[in-house]
Amino acid sequence: MAVVAKLKAKQGCEEQLGAMLKGLVQPTRAERGCINYDLHRSHEDPGLFVFYENWEDRPLWEAHMNSPHLVEFNEKQGAVTESWELFVGEKI
Repeated sequence: MAVVAKLKAKQGCEEQLGAMLKGLVQPTRAERGCINYDLHRSHEDPGLFVFYENWEDRPLWEAHMNSPHLVEFNEKQGAVTESWELFVGEKI
């Protein structure tokens, strides 16, 4: 299954959000079921970040969403994130 998460930083919080997102990469890549977990930053908008993820199946992705590092991030992200979108889908 594929996941695309798009996050937009609040004005002035671009570097802080970027650092928080970079901190998610290593622990997530070590999780069971993670095929890839790639963080991207827009060239045109330095406050726009996109994760492109692939997981073996939905239950393993759901476990990731409840992992300690994601729970901690979700508790803190509101202070630096203006908006976010999540796409979850299957390859057809």
